[in-house]
Amino acid sequence: MAEEPNTSISALASQICNQISSVFTAPTSKPPAMIVLVEEIAATASRNGKVFVYGVGREGLMLKALSMRLFHLGLATHCIFDMTTPPISSPDLLIASAGPGGFSTVDALCGVAKSNGARVLLLTAQPESGSSVKSASVVAHIPAQTMADDQDHDRVGESESRSLLPMGSLYEGAMFVLFEMVVFKLGEILGQSPDAVRARHTNLE
Repeated sequence: MAEEPNTSISALASQICNQISSVFTAPTSKPPAMIVLVEEIAATASRNGKVFVYGVGREGLMLKALSMRLFHLGLATHCIFDMTTPPISSPDLLIASAGPGGFSTVDALCGVAKSNGARVLLLTAQPESGSSVKSASVVAHIPAQTMADDQDHDRVGESESRSLLPMGSLYEGAMFVLFEMVVFKLGEILGQSPDAVRARHTNLE
């Protein structure tokens, strides 16, 4: 008997969610990424600093989603390259992502932020070898597959089946889940009620 469509969809969803969940139980020598992010963002808020975010491709989209929620929490937050992006300086924090370890734009922007006295938090799956690490004040390790090693994983099972989460999808999905946890924890620390957060949502829609 053919599998019911709803069952098949549910099974796929469960497999994908389980793969993303496994990222947060994977062994790492680094402190949990959630704790690193919460501590750095809370410290920035306490010194009235601004939070800047940058990432390329889908990583950048995840960081834009984080920036939106940080604004809803009452923080001054900016996506680099927006026309209204202000200068970065010593009270501020740059959160950048380089899942595979480095991108030319990420490397350059982290260097600019560091030279202007800002804190630099780098999200990456390659905390030891990536080129972007050199300018980081602190690293948040997300131990997930990216395009730095996706072909290695594909070769292992190339005769079996396609990956449910190809290229950097696992890393990017983990970013979204990580950021939701960070926002939840920050809401507690900053004393932001659901009503206060909701009140900052735009009405220009």
